[in-house]
Amino acid sequence: MKIQVLGAAGGEVTGSAYLVRTAHATVLVDAGLFQGADSDDGRNTWPAEVPPSSIDAVVLTHAHLDHTGRLPLLVKLGYEGPVFSTPATMELAGIILLDSAKLQAQDAIRINRKRERAGEDPVQPLYGPEHVEPLADLARTHPLATPFEVARGVRGRFFEAGHILGSASLELIVDDAGTTRTLVFSGDLGPTTLPILREFAPPERADWVFLESTYGDRDHRGYPETVAEFTGIVSGVVQQGGKILVPTFAVGRAQQILYHLAVLFRDGTLPRFPVILDSPMAVEATRVYVRHPELFDEEMQALSDRGVEPFHAAHFRATVTAEESKTLNDLAGPCVILAGSGMCTGGRILHHLKQNLWKPDTHVLIVGYQARGSLGRRLVEREEHVSIHGERIAVRGRIHTLGGFSAHAGRSDLLKWFSHLAPSRPRVILTHGEDAPRRALAERIQSDFRLDCHLPDLGETLE
Repeated sequence: MKIQVLGAAGGEVTGSAYLVRTAHATVLVDAGLFQGADSDDGRNTWPAEVPPSSIDAVVLTHAHLDHTGRLPLLVKLGYEGPVFSTPATMELAGIILLDSAKLQAQDAIRINRKRERAGEDPVQPLYGPEHVEPLADLARTHPLATPFEVARGVRGRFFEAGHILGSASLELIVDDAGTTRTLVFSGDLGPTTLPILREFAPPERADWVFLESTYGDRDHRGYPETVAEFTGIVSGVVQQGGKILVPTFAVGRAQQILYHLAVLFRDGTLPRFPVILDSPMAVEATRVYVRHPELFDEEMQALSDRGVEPFHAAHFRATVTAEESKTLNDLAGPCVILAGSGMCTGGRILHHLKQNLWKPDTHVLIVGYQARGSLGRRLVEREEHVSIHGERIAVRGRIHTLGGFSAHAGRSDLLKWFSHLAPSRPRVILTHGEDAPRRALAERIQSDFRLDCHLPDLGETLE
């Protein structure tokens, strides 16, 4: 059996993809898009040596674009096999991928205007909506903890990962040449303190473990302290009549912020003021959350039992059309505008930043991981000027980084998750992390469990 790491390796956090080859089957675990400043360097293609027709099945751990974004490309190149996931992941992936296709088309139009003036050949989007639509027919969904047949000699099972709605760690039991081995892919793990969702529930044994390491070198600030800081920032801005911009991942972070604002309104901690969800994708994703209460934790369920529905339209205003979004330019504070993308690499948040970043009464809340080279990362690093749509913008607004809102597990929770598997003495492969966090987590796993870790390079094949 061979496993080739086709993304999220060599110090890269995005582009997750693992190709598992056995004597009888080839299975792809995730097919993520590379994101950030280097995402246009040719990596968002598909390796010519792995024709999609050679892949027997695709299994998705969750819906985020860095785990699903190359899936329509596979369809474009001829993939017609099954795509396995949890039900909520498939619903969310359809929304996210369709939005990705539309954004790529818009970006291509804007880029090609410049290229035409420069006498250069036009660029083509990676894929279009017509390559997303067939996924509905390829979908094979299974609930958590239910075994299913993936391909010949390969059985799968999903375990709650606590990262976003429907997210899962994946167990693959592979019967290969008379030997049975268990592979576990953590997917993206959520912190145990994350609201709305139940906390992760890892498998109990494995021969090989592919473990994410996004925050392998540190823990987040305590969640109660983060909520208190969030409340303090919002309260202060509301008193001053300012405008708060929140670059949000449409799935997970948007619902998390809506949840906390609804609780603060209910408790009377904050007076009601306009909360705008300026993201058609986030609006659709929130509806998926409403359809899957079986995935909520006890606190969220208790909140609903008391009549507080954080995702009810009474708590926020949804702006769907571009015209509605543009009217927010004239919206006076206090207000909160949540818009994608979460790393400020595209979407409507760029428009709001361009219109407001140079104003001193603007506050930007960074509530998630920002990839190297992304606009969000440059804001976190306090650059004095940034470029948005080719225009140089002064950063005069205040930038607040609330790492404790992260949907990624910190080091302690990563170790807690792995502790369930450590007694089986698996081989450990650390992916989905920059070099420093990967090395730090490897040192802790060696120290705590006496297990060495392998840190693969991009494209490396493990046998």
